[in-house]
Amino acid sequence: MRRILLALGLALLSPLVAEFLLGDFPLTYLHFLVLLAPTYGGAAVVIREVARRKGLGWPSIVLMALAYGVFEEGIMTMSLFNPDYAGQRLLDPGYVPALGIGVPWTLFVLALHTVWSMSVPIAVMEELAGERRTTPWLGKVGLGVAAVLAVLGAASTTLFSYQNGHFLASVPQLASIVVIVVLLVAAAFRLPGASRATGPAPSPWLVLGAALVAGLVFELQTVIEDLPVWLTIAALAAAEAGIAWLALTWSAREGWAGGHRMALAGGALLTYAWHAFFTHPLLPSSPGLDLASHLVFGLGAVALLAVALQRAKSNV
Repeated sequence: MRRILLALGLALLSPLVAEFLLGDFPLTYLHFLVLLAPTYGGAAVVIREVARRKGLGWPSIVLMALAYGVFEEGIMTMSLFNPDYAGQRLLDPGYVPALGIGVPWTLFVLALHTVWSMSVPIAVMEELAGERRTTPWLGKVGLGVAAVLAVLGAASTTLFSYQNGHFLASVPQLASIVVIVVLLVAAAFRLPGASRATGPAPSPWLVLGAALVAGLVFELQTVIEDLPVWLTIAALAAAEAGIAWLALTWSAREGWAGGHRMALAGGALLTYAWHAFFTHPLLPSSPGLDLASHLVFGLGAVALLAVALQRAKSNV
């Protein structure tokens, strides 16, 4: 029963982080979790369960999380190709006609899903799981149910997005997304096992600081208006490549443990928490409710991190 509760917790935490901690929805829309959990949560559970059943490490989980992001934004919402998605003209900055994408938006939105929608919730729930951190939580039936829910969630999201904007990407664009997703998943299954590097792992505080700095650089374009396109692209690329390189390098060192993993995930969660105060919900709300929602979700994230960190002290 506890294993099922862990999977259910992940299914709910994924959309909570992806949409509510981000600031897209206030407290009064918490019932949306029922609608969002199959899409976000179903995918997070499937990624986590498949990786742990196959004995795959975190680089593989991150690659599958990226594959999810490519699939959602390339097929489910098609925001990678829609020039007027949600009426925002998201592709105008850094638009590449040959590919039909805007480079800043592509770098930004794929990182959102890879890091916050999938990887961070998985990391937090695994630390909360204690001795079950790297073992499967669901049997074949449970995994099948999660997969079905994920497919249904993806189908409903795709239908809703199309009915909202009646935009359809071209066949070559859709085909390219399918190929990229397949290649990313295949690569995830073929990555070599982790190898230890020389030297001790850094202090968890240094890991947390690096994650917070990367988050700040990543979010520059959202808090500072009218940044030059080249600077936006450079900031996004530097933040993503920099923290990825540090995570791979540090996690291979002796002594890397639960506290380090939570420092990395905590930096990402705290980034969303402060960033929410600079956003406006997708649906109508009041300034007072927005502020209250940001505070509640932010404090909730801190409390969850504290509990996960306490459990992480005993996790290898």
